[in-house]
Amino acid sequence: MALYLIGDVQGCDEPLARLLRHVDFSPSRDHLYLLGDLVNRGPASAQVLRRLMALDGSAQCLLGNHDLSLLAISQGVRAARPGDTIDSVLGAPDRDALLHWLRHQRMALHAHGVLMLHGGVLPQWDVAQVLSLAGEVESALRSPGHADFFREMYGNLPDAWSDDLQGADRLRVIVNALTRLRFCTPGGVMHLKASGRLDEAPPSTLAWFDVPGRRTAGAPVAFGHWSQLGLLLRDDLIALDTGCVWGGCLSALRFDPVTGSREVVQVKCPQAQEPGGD
Repeated sequence: MALYLIGDVQGCDEPLARLLRHVDFSPSRDHLYLLGDLVNRGPASAQVLRRLMALDGSAQCLLGNHDLSLLAISQGVRAARPGDTIDSVLGAPDRDALLHWLRHQRMALHAHGVLMLHGGVLPQWDVAQVLSLAGEVESALRSPGHADFFREMYGNLPDAWSDDLQGADRLRVIVNALTRLRFCTPGGVMHLKASGRLDEAPPSTLAWFDVPGRRTAGAPVAFGHWSQLGLLLRDDLIALDTGCVWGGCLSALRFDPVTGSREVVQVKCPQAQEPGGD
């Protein structure tokens, strides 16, 4: 059995298929963990979703900001933006099945000793709290009133966590951290508009994973979302967004939780869009 973590696919189905062939992936033997942003900006979002749905129990997928955006647009509460390439999903004959499946994916996972999410975590949260808070968002996504959740999801405020937060404000902070976070202050105030390299941190901020005293520091964290960060492997950190959609690579990490061995596998991707954005 081989375990694979895979970075942002963003609708690039052909590279995903090529990557799975390259590692000789077997659904009966191996397992995939996809770190969010399954769709958008690439040319084949619907086919990516169909491929992952067909893998059933051999693939677990996390939701990223582009996946949530697709769901919000499908509910009519957000307009598509220039550069979005989600019409293959919205106009698909199996649209309802695709969106239903996507809405039931996870916001965070802890498996084989690795905490997995798309964006980042706030320094006040430990692993158990990350999973509990992610579960609150998952419940809202799966509820009969999920359209109301999407209406309240967007915005940059509140920009910090408090245990006293309730309702839409509480869910918004959780979503922003788990799917959009790159930089924050040592006290956990999020700077959500910044998307550059590590050396381009806004004043008084640093990468979320470098905040001193971060309570998840004892567990390896795997994430995507940050293409300008690129591949980053540390004992406590696995960053796997290597800009597939921008003409970079689609990256997977094959890991063995028993021996601790890690191997990076990459396939080169055709450029689907000009570099930039999140």
